[in-house]
Amino acid sequence: MKFTYYGHSCFTVEINGKHLLFDPFITGNELASKISPEDVKADYIFVSHGHFDHMLDTVRIAKNTGATVFGGFELYGYFSAQGLEKVMPINPGGKIALDFGVVKAFAAQHSSSFKDGSYAGVASGFAVTTKEGSFYYSGDTALSLDMQLVARFTKLNFAVLPIGDLLTMGVDDAIEAAKLVQAATVVGVHYDTFGWIKLNKEEAVSQFKNAGLNLLLPGIGETITV
Repeated sequence: MKFTYYGHSCFTVEINGKHLLFDPFITGNELASKISPEDVKADYIFVSHGHFDHMLDTVRIAKNTGATVFGGFELYGYFSAQGLEKVMPINPGGKIALDFGVVKAFAAQHSSSFKDGSYAGVASGFAVTTKEGSFYYSGDTALSLDMQLVARFTKLNFAVLPIGDLLTMGVDDAIEAAKLVQAATVVGVHYDTFGWIKLNKEEAVSQFKNAGLNLLLPGIGETITV
């Protein structure tokens, strides 16, 4: 599976020739200034919750690519009102079979609101199971014992977890989350974008290594094979 990082919690995973884009937030991120949303490929877009730093460029990219957008019911209503026709609701506990594999939504312990402060539904994470492999993106979340359910659903090749702390899990809790979902390899996201979530990368990699885990921190715009 090819993983391309666009900064913050925005990334694509290429599976079976399909591009799965998660939490599109590019134009609002100064660290991703060299990335153009028009260059981002997407067949499917998954939005974990309604905060602007996870959905800002969703409509723009969806209209450009014709991608189908998935999110909680409130996000479904919001994106439909923005003129998107290819939108599907998926709340925690729901799953759907698509042409590349199966996606199941899991609960995330996090707040969720639109930029005007209105309610954006519950936050989610997504587990993706395919013939090429499987992965889990937790979305913004606190550590939760509910994560054990992910390992019951599928055997993971890797997990994508926030590690910036304060607004989400930090490194310590992300290590525990990796153990709960039984993922030996973790791609870290949701760090450095804002002043209060700066990450000591060398220290984070060392902490994961000491726990017997592999932490990957691709650069913005970088594509890696996981």
